[in-house]
This record gives sequence, C-alpha cells and structure tokens, in this order.
Amino acid sequence: MAVLMREAIGGSLRRVRKARRRTLREVSRRARVSLGYLSEVERGRKEPSSELLAAICEALDIALADLLAEAAEAIAAETVAAEAARLRRPIGLRHMDLRLAGADDEGPFTPMTPAAPVAPVAPRPAAPVPPQPVALASVA
Repeated sequence: MAVLMREAIGGSLRRVRKARRRTLREVSRRARVSLGYLSEVERGRKEPSSELLAAICEALDIALADLLAEAAEAIAAETVAAEAARLRRPIGLRHMDLRLAGADDEGPFTPMTPAAPVAPVAPRPAAPVPPQPVALASVA
C-alpha cells in the first residue's frame, strides 16, 4: 500500500522533533497547537493545514521546504521498496512452477511456460540377424 502524504509528513516531524530532543509538550506550546492534535499529526492520522504545518516547523526550527523534501524522499523510498518487493514475489501455483518473478512478468500469478513433454523412447529392436547361407540340395 502506498504511503500517504500525511503519514510521511508526520513521520518526518517526529524524526526532526526527536533529533532535536524536544518533547511533544514543548513543540505544542511553541506552535500553539494542542498536544493531542500534534500527536495525531505525527502519527499520520490528521492532515495539518499549511498554516499549522508552518507553525510546527517554526517551533522545530526547520524550514517547511526541508520538511516537505524529507517527506517526499520517504514516499519515494517506500515506492521503490514496494516495487522491488512486487518484482520478487513468488509466482506459480505448483511446486515445479515456483520461481521468483522477473521484470517481464505481468500478473501476480503468471505461471512459467511448461516445457514440452518428452516422448517416451521406444526400445531399440534387436540387431538384425545376418542371413545364414542355405545349402542347396543337389539333384542327381
């Protein structure tokens, strides 16, 4: 599932706040936002307005552009990881069909093309018996 913008922004806010060793209470006071609402924003449950986001960034001493760039990088990294996981999923329904999907596979369950069946080999006929010379009876 794709990462939502509010989740990426909330994660970035939490990382910045913890890196600056600030508590939720300190940031909520400086940004003039309730502690509960700030907590919801950090957990990605609430999507803050641009004014509120600017106030939180100011309270954390970080530029809004830097926060949004970090959030965009988090979304891009998650998208790349999800795509890599999708390309490495096992496909096939039978044990002999299981293999790792490649970039050229289309659907979630694209089975491998089965190999052409091998015709059974008929037993070799015995070596031909060379003809024996036949003795001709003489007529007298």
